Amino acid sequence: MALLYSPANDSSFSLPNFQRPAVDGKSYGHSDFTNYEVTVFFFICNHCPYVKAIEDRMIQLYKTLKSKNIAFVAVCSNDPNDYPEDSFENIKKTWAEKNYDFPYLYDEDQSMAKDFGAVCTPDIFAFNSEKKLFYRGQLDDSWRDPNAVQREDLKIAIESEIHKKKLPFAPRSSMGCSIKWKS
Repeated sequence: MALLYSPANDSSFSLPNFQRPAVDGKSYGHSDFTNYEVTVFFFICNHCPYVKAIEDRMIQLYKTLKSKNIAFVAVCSNDPNDYPEDSFENIKKTWAEKNYDFPYLYDEDQSMAKDFGAVCTPDIFAFNSEKKLFYRGQLDDSWRDPNAVQREDLKIAIESEIHKKKLPFAPRSSMGCSIKWKS
């Protein structure tokens, strides 16, 4: 498993067009997220220890913020042939067991990950109401230990965007396993 870091923010990057099936039986596309003040995409998977370490905090953050016209969207782009834990059926089980309460998309052809430029799991992208990227970085400052979290980076970034304030720190890259690309 190769450890990778997400690239720095690119404020000129806009939300790519997409249409993907989700584990809730629906299909979601770019236009489903146009009315939110903030939309956050998490490229994640079932097998990655970095995702497993932050998964509960990601879900809790959504529960904390969802009343503020925020959308969270999980996306799995990994090749299930080499990583069966990341199959549609298995991400559906995890989504139900963990009570995600937000869509989990399946990017079977991996074009969504490529269009976003996602490189690792987790790779986190936050877009404003104009669908421009305003944050790409880590969930918080302690991927491994929830008790050691001192700064909730994504939460602060979202709240700064909502209140039209400058982010009070430079975003730090997310880190995790490489996306498992098809050969």
